[in-house]
Amino acid sequence: MIENFKINSSEIDKFKKISQKERDYRIKNLNLFNKKGFPNKRIEDWKFSDMREIVYKNFKKLKIKNANSKIKKINLIKDFDHNYLLIINGKLSSSNFKFEEKSKIKIKTFQNKNFFDNNENNPLIYLNHALSNNGYLLEVKDNYKFKKILVIYNIFTKDLKENILNSRNEIKVGKNSEVHTIDFVLNESKFKFINNVYENIILENNSIYKNIYIQNDKSDGYFHKFSKNKLSSKSKYSAFIFPSGLKFNKLDFEFNLIGKESECNLQSASFLKKNDHQEIKTKINHLAPNCKSYQRVKNVLSSDGKGVYQGKIYVKDNAQKTDAYQLSKAILLSDESEFDSKPELEIYADDVKCSHGSTSGSLDEDSIYYLMTRGLNRKESIKLLINGFLNEVIEMIKSNSVKSFVENKLNEQIYGY
Repeated sequence: MIENFKINSSEIDKFKKISQKERDYRIKNLNLFNKKGFPNKRIEDWKFSDMREIVYKNFKKLKIKNANSKIKKINLIKDFDHNYLLIINGKLSSSNFKFEEKSKIKIKTFQNKNFFDNNENNPLIYLNHALSNNGYLLEVKDNYKFKKILVIYNIFTKDLKENILNSRNEIKVGKNSEVHTIDFVLNESKFKFINNVYENIILENNSIYKNIYIQNDKSDGYFHKFSKNKLSSKSKYSAFIFPSGLKFNKLDFEFNLIGKESECNLQSASFLKKNDHQEIKTKINHLAPNCKSYQRVKNVLSSDGKGVYQGKIYVKDNAQKTDAYQLSKAILLSDESEFDSKPELEIYADDVKCSHGSTSGSLDEDSIYYLMTRGLNRKESIKLLINGFLNEVIEMIKSNSVKSFVENKLNEQIYGY
């Protein structure tokens, strides 16, 4: 029975050519996962997204083995020139940096060289550290700015069925360097599966990293990603998140602003429909003076869609002159839809500017009526208001061609409503 799901240590024995140190590390994390099981609402960080209950209700069995990582053809984005990584079922399949100086870039398949204690109370991270054998390592050397955007195609193949995929990715951006990426998720599977990702991003002094995450295929996938980010002095991280269509999706971000004058900016716009469950969780640790963080999360929920935002800003006692802003907004289109928000501030410095807020409600009937007096029907009026509400996030994207591409993807969700 799935209720008693345990993973035998023999799964670790299937890894080839690993050291005794790595084996012990994997066994330790596997034992921790088996002890705790899938996270449930008794864990504070999972109180709104009881994954144990979700898994038990939706899976009859789970397979640890990897699925086939081959595809016949991929349709690359034609809207703009780009470099790309091709990731199939979590495994690096190929890369193309034709617009770049290749000597400035390192790309490798997954290598488990970092063994560290897991301080997060998250059983899925234990599971990842125990079983991850896919992923990539991308390093941008010092003093190099990418000429074109890097699209990371994350493709999930048709043969995925009740699999658990575990992968680990790392991106390191060197001093005075800059790279812009798009994580573009394409799902060909018609079946249920779990994708569990651990991501580590390191920004050196005065570096810039921008990422756009797009998931808009209707899918029976159950996704979890933990992203740990370290920002050195004067580095800048920007994330734009546009996820929709997954049965379950939890994106968990931790930002550690360890260097003076570092900045992080997280923006999200989501349209959630029937059976969609999505959570964005953030923890931003201000650990040095003169740092900035900005968060804006916007959700529109229809039918029985459920959205969750948990955001915490932590300011250490020496992190004076911190400027931190946090806001979540939700529009509920149905009595069955649900949005849960938990904003937090924990501040130990006295010279800071920090604020947070959260609002949720229905569309303004006066606004709908006004548009209807201008010739639109009610459904068209609602779609136009939704578009205006979510497009505020898209307007923050500077590249016109990328902005247009993202806008078209978001409109596919809205106007398919």
